Amino acid sequence: MLYIVPSPIGNLQDITLRALDVLKNVDLVLAEDTRNSSRLLNHYQIIKALSPYHQHNEHKVLHHLVDQLLQGKKIALLTDAGTPGVSDPAFLLVRECIKAGVRVECLPGATAFVPALVNSGLPMNRFSFEGFLPPKKGRQTLLKQLATEERTLVFYESPMRLVKTLEELVLYFGAERMCCVSRELTKIYEENQRGTLRQVCDVFREKGVKGEIVIVVEGLPGGKRNKREMEEEEDGEDE
Repeated sequence: MLYIVPSPIGNLQDITLRALDVLKNVDLVLAEDTRNSSRLLNHYQIIKALSPYHQHNEHKVLHHLVDQLLQGKKIALLTDAGTPGVSDPAFLLVRECIKAGVRVECLPGATAFVPALVNSGLPMNRFSFEGFLPPKKGRQTLLKQLATEERTLVFYESPMRLVKTLEELVLYFGAERMCCVSRELTKIYEENQRGTLRQVCDVFREKGVKGEIVIVVEGLPGGKRNKREMEEEEDGEDE
């Protein structure tokens, strides 16, 4: 059995009783960062063997882990914060387990984009989770495509790239598009900055940024979409 175990995104109390029970009873815990996972396990007085599993070694250890599972071992996969597989390693291992006939069980639990989306005040009946934007190749093309997306958009971003990304969103989406930037969710210094893309960009340009970042952006209203499509068609005719 492979267990996918969500870990708290900040507050250590945001872990389920079932997750703790699984961690106590598996043979091995795979950890994206063994230091972070050790802090969590130590907090709940769980003594368990830890093995690193991250984007730099997942191809190397993949088949060995599947073999262990086929021999009857119970393994839990933990990432640093949130649910494994959501902008974190897990996909390759889950896919290979399914191919090999290993049972996979994903526990419900914490993930950063859900509370950010809910407290943004933006429509959440339909949304598109985009995770991290490509750092270089394909970035501009994707932003141009997403500029006409009518669903609410959700992005992850690092503190170092936040202002640059907000500036690009202003450029491609327009300065008046509403947004919310959430950081340090569930922690003491949780912050949710709401306003237009220009307003929020100006706020973070003036101060340093720390912590995990979630950007929630209003989708393009239908009327504006039709207008933009007409303008693009006219531009194409002019060319």
